[in-house]
Amino acid sequence: MVRALTNLADFRRDESVAIKLRLRRIALLKSFLSSLNKPLKILDVGGTEIFWERMGFAGAEGIEITILNLSEEKVHHPNFRSVSGDARNMFQFCDGAFDVVFSNSVLEHVGSYEDQKRMAMEVQRVGKHFFVQTPNYYFPLEPHFLFPFFQFFPLWLKVFLLGHFNLGWYRKISDEREAIKIANSVRLLKETELRELFPDATIHREKFCGLTICFIVYK
Repeated sequence: MVRALTNLADFRRDESVAIKLRLRRIALLKSFLSSLNKPLKILDVGGTEIFWERMGFAGAEGIEITILNLSEEKVHHPNFRSVSGDARNMFQFCDGAFDVVFSNSVLEHVGSYEDQKRMAMEVQRVGKHFFVQTPNYYFPLEPHFLFPFFQFFPLWLKVFLLGHFNLGWYRKISDEREAIKIANSVRLLKETELRELFPDATIHREKFCGLTICFIVYK
């Protein structure tokens, strides 16, 4: 059962649900970007160069992509650059520095709701437009631990499960402090919260089996 769920969520498998959802997301992103005039300056918060390579943007004329992560990483194309920084305080960028701020599955990892609010404010400050994806709190299967309703459990139960079982992408964690840290490393968002964080945005709902698995907020 665990292996079957992992296979469904594995981006390395062409037949996985995760890949099919990502391809739909990429199509929406390309349509969104094509509606904007070049040249385009894009900031990818928490992303990778390989994602944009697969999109066909490596060396693309009129598109400059800055990738922000906690640490700077080597890039291989002239229209890419990598910088280090914190999504909750992108002080190195001035207001409206980018035409588009893009972020995929990062907002749920930055901390508390106040931290998420800080990231959302920074995304809207430095970007004239934005395209932000994050999983839905109410989808029955938690996407990181691949355990049904894991996000609804109290902390002690999450820590117990992490300490006794392999969950999703995490191997069994014997150290209790590490288990607490991992359990607290994800805070999924509700649609009402996203509407509060991005009040002027359009919200697109990614569906799986008729249920909303992820949200994309864009403007």
